[in-house]
Amino acid sequence: MESQKLKHVAIIMDGNNRWAKQRGMLGAAGHKAGVERIRDVLKACKSHDIDVLTLFAFSSENWRRPMKEVDALMGLFLSYLKREAKKLQAEGVALRIIGNRARFSPRIQKAMSEAESIASEGTRTLVIAADYGGKWDIAQASRRLAEQVAAGELSPDDINEEVFGDAVSLSDLPPLDLLIRTGGDYRISNFLLWQAAYAELFFTNVFWPDFNEASLSEAVEAFYRRQRRFGGRLPEEDESTVGVAGA
Repeated sequence: MESQKLKHVAIIMDGNNRWAKQRGMLGAAGHKAGVERIRDVLKACKSHDIDVLTLFAFSSENWRRPMKEVDALMGLFLSYLKREAKKLQAEGVALRIIGNRARFSPRIQKAMSEAESIASEGTRTLVIAADYGGKWDIAQASRRLAEQVAAGELSPDDINEEVFGDAVSLSDLPPLDLLIRTGGDYRISNFLLWQAAYAELFFTNVFWPDFNEASLSEAVEAFYRRQRRFGGRLPEEDESTVGVAGA
């Protein structure tokens, strides 16, 4: 079983507030530094021949943060969309935004659509998950399939893992290979729950504003050192040494 090429990396960009606190700055400064980091990491992905980079920018739960912080995040998001769309287009990077847009202001919703329209095509893809949650994604997929069943377009017997997988976000992109979380926590925080079923996980203590090309290279190298069995077993492994799950 040969090691597969790394095509799709997702990152939970954590540690902005702690990065700022260490430097005696307000949390907004950490978020601003984190936004600036996106361009460098996207460039690093190109050097590693990674086709898709998915970033967890704003979770469904982040609305619970203090209003001042949420407002700062919204301002940074709007600024990024307006500033970076043409740059992404020039670099051959398609932009896609996933998540529930209903809770964003009309101004930000418009900026999302305009940015996606500008950077609509490319040989690589940047996915921004905004007001996104893995449970929300699965619930939305379930609702769409239920509506198809109710309309007589689909039989319940037709619903299997493949059909369900086609209904969740990013189904038309390469499967998620590597999920990275910065900031030192060891959880995936409701991010890409379905898509991460067989992704390799990599956790680093590096705060997101400090995450650079060397940090990404460390995660990529770790990925290629691992054997991905997908529930199977490598030919050279003795059956007694492998657990039942064999994941």
